[in-house]
Amino acid sequence: MTGDSLDDLFYEGLKEMYYVENELFDALDELATEVNDGDLQNAFEEHRGETKRHVERLQHVFDHIGEPAKREQLRALDALVEDHEKFVDGKPNQELRNLFDKGIAEKFEHLEIAAYGNLLFMADKLGHDEAADLLKKNLREERDMLDELKTIGEQYDVESVPMQD
Repeated sequence: MTGDSLDDLFYEGLKEMYYVENELFDALDELATEVNDGDLQNAFEEHRGETKRHVERLQHVFDHIGEPAKREQLRALDALVEDHEKFVDGKPNQELRNLFDKGIAEKFEHLEIAAYGNLLFMADKLGHDEAADLLKKNLREERDMLDELKTIGEQYDVESVPMQD
């Protein structure tokens, strides 16, 4: 990441989130097919639709600031995706997979919430009011998804999951 100004930092952050949202659009589809918990599956499918709207909103933000919509790899997301792949490669039982996938999705949401919060701060400081409004919508939906995942998790019966090898 390079840059000498708040504008540059804002643009770099937008590119990272554009990467994140596009990657998660595919990841949410994979998560929805892996789990057998109906509530969790529905949450992933619904959030996938929201994620598509997040991408569209980010495209509008790029337009608003007069910069091209580009993706900038975010290694933090890539590391989470890699963790998921390693876990799945271990062929866990379905209950563990449900718990892990719920947990990895919560990590995705925390990453997105932090990033959108930072982008919103910068948009406000730069006077990008329209961009800030769009980013607020994405941030609100990410927080709602995190709350939904936590609610789903509270309903899990972890007694059926092996506690030790």
